[in-house]
Amino acid sequence: MPSLKQTLSKIPEGVGALFFIQIFCTLGFAALYFTLMLYATKKLNFSVKDATAIVGVFGAFNYGLHLFGGYLGGRFVSNRNLFVGGMVLQVFGCACIAGGTVALLYWGLALFLTGSGLNVTCINMMLTQRFKPEDNRREGAFLWNYAGMNLGFFIGFSVAGYFQLQGDYPSLFICATVGNFLAIVLAGLNWKALSDRNTPLLSATPRQFTLRFIAGTAILVGLVPIVWLLLQHAELSGNLVILISVVVAAALIYLTVKHRDARERNNMWAYLILTLGSLVFWALYQMAPVGLQLFAVNNVDRHVWGFEIAPQWIQNINTFVIMFGGPLMSALFVRLRSRGWTIDVPKQFSASLILIGLGFLALPLGILFADHNGLVAFKWVAISYLLQSIGELLISPVGYAMIGRLAPRQYQGVMMGSWMLVTGLASILAGYFSGIIPEPTEGLAASTNPAYTSIFSELGWSSVAVGIAMVLLIPFLRKLIKDGAGPEKPQETAGIVAA
Repeated sequence: MPSLKQTLSKIPEGVGALFFIQIFCTLGFAALYFTLMLYATKKLNFSVKDATAIVGVFGAFNYGLHLFGGYLGGRFVSNRNLFVGGMVLQVFGCACIAGGTVALLYWGLALFLTGSGLNVTCINMMLTQRFKPEDNRREGAFLWNYAGMNLGFFIGFSVAGYFQLQGDYPSLFICATVGNFLAIVLAGLNWKALSDRNTPLLSATPRQFTLRFIAGTAILVGLVPIVWLLLQHAELSGNLVILISVVVAAALIYLTVKHRDARERNNMWAYLILTLGSLVFWALYQMAPVGLQLFAVNNVDRHVWGFEIAPQWIQNINTFVIMFGGPLMSALFVRLRSRGWTIDVPKQFSASLILIGLGFLALPLGILFADHNGLVAFKWVAISYLLQSIGELLISPVGYAMIGRLAPRQYQGVMMGSWMLVTGLASILAGYFSGIIPEPTEGLAASTNPAYTSIFSELGWSSVAVGIAMVLLIPFLRKLIKDGAGPEKPQETAGIVAA
């Protein structure tokens, strides 16, 4: 058995620091995103329709800006600098929202979204740059980092649920501010270990770097009022995200067709197919802070063993599965692969789509067994989130790791951002799906259950159908995906300490 010192020596420099930074930088996002719907309706007196639109745009901008973050970090200010700058904006954003007025909400969201939208790609790029393209430890590192992110979610959800039940929203957002500030402190303490590697910016001269840094900083600050303005027009912003997504997709297809290296071109085609399938997964997954939260608040009996479960605490089903399931799944995959099982990206993506579809189909089944008031037993929501979370483990961290393998060096930042832009587009689609549901009224669960049954069933079966289609495409995708030395080999997922 290797000693602890030998084990730790195998971890690339900076990977451990990024794990802990991920915990604290996630806390603010968790507290805000999954409280925004309730805060807007219960504290600021927004209608459900207006609040739903804001949450949808919040998700769209948060994930949509990831595309630009990959470009801005890699070519203008460095991923490390942009990450810290984004966290500073998040700190000021949470502080503004704690003020408790509609005007401060919009400015706080503009600051927070600009920061979180740009810096998430940076932390993923810093992590993937710690590994060479053929290093199979990358997938395990992302699984561990994903577990750290969900530990931050757990803390954020727990704090948010407690203060939400007390109606103390200012304290909730202040706690989120403290968490974001600690992420900045950790980044500062590990500054050298987090330096950029293998990015276009590293080839710039000192003068070019200075000019790019000034331009990048100006862009970072200048985006805040633009985001603030777009937040005032939620429907227009949603359409803008859809338009940008179409343009980016067309650009990636063009780059793929024109790319000269045949092996890399095939990898890019595989990326595009897998990304299209992931859109279905994320569109359903992004219903958690909107349609699923409304369902949980108004149509689910949230009293378990005499305790009331806060809506945000339901999300901790997801965080527990990710925190403990990530490392366990990493170890399980290593054992299965050592025994000859083929577990690769196409198979994992297919399984994730089927699992999230089954998660949504569990909810109509729960409605079928609802009590005389129309309230659904909490266990059905728990089963749904359990299935969705296992599906998330199969697609999200694996998707991040997939970028380092399939993306040519010159397109890594753009393809990482594009992968995350898909989640922004999915947030808009989730808002549309949630808008189909009649506005729920507390105490009238039976009147809205039929609508929930219809939408959950349609979405669930659609996801299962896409998952089955992906299963049929597995042989084709395996032919496309190739490493530099030849055909794809089963990935080793031994975690960040694998040899």
